[in-house]
Parts: sequence; C-alpha cells; structure tokens
Amino acid sequence: MEYVLCSIKSETAYICLNRPEAMNALNVKMIEELCCCLKEISRNDDVDVVVLSGIGSIFSAGGDLKEMLSAMNEVQFQSVMETISDIALYFYSMPKLTIAAIHGAAAGLGLSIALAADFVLCETDSKLAMNFIGVGLIPDGGGHFMLENRLGAVRAKKVIWDGKAMSGSEAAEIGLADRSVTPGTIREEVQYLIKELQQKPVQAMIKTKKIMADMSRPQLIKTLELEKQGQLKMRKSSDHQEGVRAFLEKRKPVFNQKTKSAFIN
Repeated sequence: MEYVLCSIKSETAYICLNRPEAMNALNVKMIEELCCCLKEISRNDDVDVVVLSGIGSIFSAGGDLKEMLSAMNEVQFQSVMETISDIALYFYSMPKLTIAAIHGAAAGLGLSIALAADFVLCETDSKLAMNFIGVGLIPDGGGHFMLENRLGAVRAKKVIWDGKAMSGSEAAEIGLADRSVTPGTIREEVQYLIKELQQKPVQAMIKTKKIMADMSRPQLIKTLELEKQGQLKMRKSSDHQEGVRAFLEKRKPVFNQKTKSAFIN
C-alpha cells in the first residue's frame, strides 16, 4: 500500500496514515487502502490490539477536499461514502482493542475515524476539530454517532455546529478524548497503554466490546446511511460551493443560503 502502512508486532497491529506531504488528508486511494487494511486486520486472529496513527506532523487534516468534493460526480461520491461507512464499521466493531494516537491535529473525517477507537489518546497541544461546518457539510464517517456516544446529543450538536478546534487538553476534559499526554510523548504513552492492556484479560475485554458493538451496530448503520444521504444533499448546496471556494482561496467563507426544506427532509 502507498498511503496506509501496516505492521504487526507482538499481537499488536500498527496502522499508519502515510501521506505526510498532504497532512495525511484522506484522498480516495488512502480511503480504499485504509478500508482494506482494517478489513484484513479485523480477521487476523493473531492481533489483539490495533493502533492507528499518522506519519509526519499531524494525525490527519481530514478528507481531501480538492479530490473528494470538487471534481467528483455523484456516482463516484456515493461509492466513496460507502467505503467511508465500511471504515467506520470495521474500526468501531472489530474484535480487537483499538487505540487512536493523535498528534498535531485531527480534523473532519480524520477525527470521525479516530473517535471510533476504544481509546483515544492525544497530546495536550493537539488540535481536534469536527470542522465540516466550515465548508457547508455535515460530519460523516459516523461522526454524529461517535460524538453522541462520547458527549451526549446536546454537546455533540454544539461541537458540530461550532466547528472550532479544541486543544487535546480540552478534548480530554469534556470526554472527547480518553487521555491527553505531554507533547512529543504520544508514542511512549501508547506503549504504556498497550502494556497495561496486556496485563488484563484481553479476550474478556474484547468479548465485552463485541457485545456492546453488536448492540450499537444498527444505530451506527442507520447513522452512516443518514450521513451519506445528507452529505449528498449538502454537496449540492451553494453554501458548500462557497465553502470549497473559500478553502481553496484561503479566505473566510461567506454563507448566505437560506436552508430549504429539501435539504433537511
């Protein structure tokens, strides 16, 4: 694989997003590779723990707007959204203990994926943002489901609507992340956590995870379908087109479209 690296050591799989020149923005190829990797790892009985991290200065800047949102036709976009849904399902429900190791920043789709982990670790100075609103879109990758699980519906809506970045410390304080650690120590802290887990009955922990994931799976599948349909509608809105233009032109967007019932039905 080109954009996703995977290695296995001592019953732990290390999956790394590998597009550092683009701040690990998820383009179509990376999305496809990540889906394939998670599928294979979820079926590997020799793996008990999975660590997802990013190579370079940040975890992930989110979806690649230039590729995924600007030039893609509707059929292509639907296909990508289905693959994104598979990623969320595989990572959330795989029979392994999963860790997301965030350094630098995790935004948009990158944050949605990270929040599907059992343990979300970030550095205190990391920046976490569910920033879809900035380009006139809604969270995808199960973002609504993951945020509601961690924060509750009221706070989740406010995080989505605000769209602003919060520090790793703030994320841990409100429960978005499980632990914030000293800058530059994320790798060491992940290893400490793995050692902690290895001293526990891991298979019993995985069985509990599987039961709870199976209970929640229908809701996650429904959320992913609603996100896909909602995103397809939002993608056609003038607010989204303005958001993309502003992003490419590196300026603040000016949203002025009144929400129509067609977009929220």
